[in-house]
Amino acid sequence: MNGPEIHVEFAPELAVFVQRRPHRTLVTDGVSSLGHVVESLGVPLTEVGALVVDGREVPPSHVPGPAERLVVRPVERPQRVPGAPLRFLLDVHLGTLARRLRLLGVDTAYESTDIGDPALAARSAAEKRVMLSRDRGLLRRRELWAGAFVYSTRPDDQLHDVLDRFAPELSPWTRCTACNGLLRQATKDEVAAQLKHGTQRSYDVFAQCTACGRAYWKGAHHDQLEAIVARALNNR
Repeated sequence: MNGPEIHVEFAPELAVFVQRRPHRTLVTDGVSSLGHVVESLGVPLTEVGALVVDGREVPPSHVPGPAERLVVRPVERPQRVPGAPLRFLLDVHLGTLARRLRLLGVDTAYESTDIGDPALAARSAAEKRVMLSRDRGLLRRRELWAGAFVYSTRPDDQLHDVLDRFAPELSPWTRCTACNGLLRQATKDEVAAQLKHGTQRSYDVFAQCTACGRAYWKGAHHDQLEAIVARALNNR
């Protein structure tokens, strides 16, 4: 490259993308946009808030000039996604997070197989869903409706981060954790075919998914699910 030399400073929240090197000086090609420069350094634009050059905010289309000093700030929280109800799409690696979001009543689509980045991005755009992923390449696709990087590999931390970042409305126990359909109250007779004999004797309160028909009741794992719901509500 023979273009201008600029200095770039990344906010601490973005250090995970830049190999713990938050400050650097680099030579640009003189034609690439600031957005392209930031992404070439490993930071998806989904994670970038304000781009500040010499004290003034500029758009990602800004082309850096000589000796400019760039500060890359993180997305402000809570992040608002304009133009559509807040809904999510998760890739194949985030199944536990998808089930927990659905447990909390958050509209969450999930691909249980690897359909490829182009198909995921197209679905995000078609259904106006925020794409959640740990795949930086996927989050760089321009056709995404919106996207966000999932920073942790631990489901507890993943859920906390998504709730903190987007502050979705929570309606626990209203969605099917298997398919995202809405739940309704059901009688024991309506779900009898799905119940083992011990369950029929021990439980009387049931719900059923209006989409896939799956039955729900307060079974052996209910206390664990109650704890997840309680933590989410207490952290609002």
